[in-house]
Amino acid sequence: MFARGAVVAARGLSDHEQMNPIPWGAVYAGGVQLGAYALERTGAAERERLLRDCSTNVDNLAAGRWETLLSSALVVEEPMPLPYALLLVAVLGYAEYAYGAWWAAAVFLFGHAAATLLVYGALRTTADQRTRSALDVGTSYGFNAVLGALTSALPRGTVRTAARVGLLALAAAPVVRRGRTFTDAGHLAALGVGIGISLAFDCPSAAKHQKIV
Repeated sequence: MFARGAVVAARGLSDHEQMNPIPWGAVYAGGVQLGAYALERTGAAERERLLRDCSTNVDNLAAGRWETLLSSALVVEEPMPLPYALLLVAVLGYAEYAYGAWWAAAVFLFGHAAATLLVYGALRTTADQRTRSALDVGTSYGFNAVLGALTSALPRGTVRTAARVGLLALAAAPVVRRGRTFTDAGHLAALGVGIGISLAFDCPSAAKHQKIV
């Protein structure tokens, strides 16, 4: 602990550049995964009720259940596949390293909520009843927002621009295909929100954070 403090002092790092002793991204992902395993062990009716209570579907938001903007990011319908869970931990972990835990959490929650509200605005007058009551929970909106925001940590110029264009193209592909879902649109919206945040970070020339390269 004292050695770490000496290194930080010697390098003159600001608070947001100091390594957080608690990997909050890993704690969050682990908690969500454990919750998913616990839900699997409940009865089918109870599991469905809990998921619907946490869901940000049109019916819940139209009824004023705004707390679901938070609760929906804390549960998943089933345990996350290991590759996705590891990628989630990696992205959140680097966001903590580059900008700090508070920044990572704020971007995650803002992107999750903003994408959800954009989808809700598009669906509230056009969706059929099945879509209005569909389950809408998970970590993917926040993940896409943080991923988009992290493009500001790439080298300026061609690399950064190519990464943004490539990510947007990948997210847009499911939206233009047949059989698309509102979740596909939500992923694109969340990524767009994150890239919008990263563009704001491009402006201050004195912005300090850890570069990927």
